[in-house]
Amino acid sequence: MGTQAETRQPERKLTRKGQETRRRIVAAAAQLMYERGVTEATLEDVRAAAGVSGSQIYHYFADKQALLLAVIEYQTEAVLDMQQSLFADLDTMDGLHRWRDALVEYQLRLQCQGGCPIGSLGSEVAETNPEARLAAATGFLRWEAAIRCGLQAMHDRGELDGDPEDLALATLAALQGGLLLTQLQRKVRPLEVALDAMLNHIESHTRRP
Repeated sequence: MGTQAETRQPERKLTRKGQETRRRIVAAAAQLMYERGVTEATLEDVRAAAGVSGSQIYHYFADKQALLLAVIEYQTEAVLDMQQSLFADLDTMDGLHRWRDALVEYQLRLQCQGGCPIGSLGSEVAETNPEARLAAATGFLRWEAAIRCGLQAMHDRGELDGDPEDLALATLAALQGGLLLTQLQRKVRPLEVALDAMLNHIESHTRRP
């Protein structure tokens, strides 16, 4: 399998209409891959869902692999954008708890269906598509970095004596495990328990004035 640079179409400057068409294709592909899985979501399905022609798809994407990489990027941006306003406050325990509450509330609104879009894609391609696996892993690294940034700020202020890097990784791992069990059990308790245990662990490493 070629490298990401080889698989993607050469970069070209798109018109506004072209950008909108490309985004519509990616959004349609993301929804279909989320609902059916990568293998079952065919390019013909994407064409129909996006309301475009086959030639339009191939105008923006050399093949399904290129579209898959775009979908992983799209889902990563969606997941991180949804939490962006909360990331800025992860440098306090109150902010961490608000983030936890928002994640739980979102799963309740979804009726505990779907799991994590990045995780779902990542688990499906991990053993068969090295390039897509790395793209999903990069998405998780960005998520971890956002968590670590808040913990690092606490550490820099002398309020946290734990290792921000290890704590951020453990928090993301707890979150992903909680999301998977929440999806499988169709109840939010696994996510609540996983995040509460992790936040309690972080708080045990804080230094009170």
